[in-house]
Amino acid sequence: MLDKDGFRPNVAIVLGDGLGRVFWAKRIGQNAWQFPQGGVDSQESTEQALYRELYEEIGLTAKDVSVVQVTRRWLRYKIPPNLRRNKGRAVCIGQKQKWFFLRLTSNEEKIRFDTTHEPEFDDWRWVTFWHPLNSIVAFKKGVYRAALKEFYQNNSHMQQSL
Repeated sequence: MLDKDGFRPNVAIVLGDGLGRVFWAKRIGQNAWQFPQGGVDSQESTEQALYRELYEEIGLTAKDVSVVQVTRRWLRYKIPPNLRRNKGRAVCIGQKQKWFFLRLTSNEEKIRFDTTHEPEFDDWRWVTFWHPLNSIVAFKKGVYRAALKEFYQNNSHMQQSL
């Protein structure tokens, strides 16, 4: 599903541990790390997509997290032309994302990657809040910066824990 400008609606998940660290996941078979993210299906709200992706990608449910914050607007990034997949006639030029900042409320031992036949990740770790800006692929850096900055500025509790 693409919007009129060629952007695919998507949700991105920043999962915090309540101690100023965030969940950082390694893409399966690659040395590439990122926050969990995934597309919003047709007839699905961003909140429904959030919980579906949370379960599919890292095995957690709504009972395992609390929503701390959601970005006020869609954040967009363009996919470099050489990385775009041409699916039929419509070409996805990038993603428009609603970002969710969640806090893990259950035990981290519930995190797992085997809830689907095609896992996205094969490893994870807790990293400092700003760490992802130094290790994310360049074309996603702007949306990561915007989301983390918005979450940090609007969360005084987090500022105190960093």
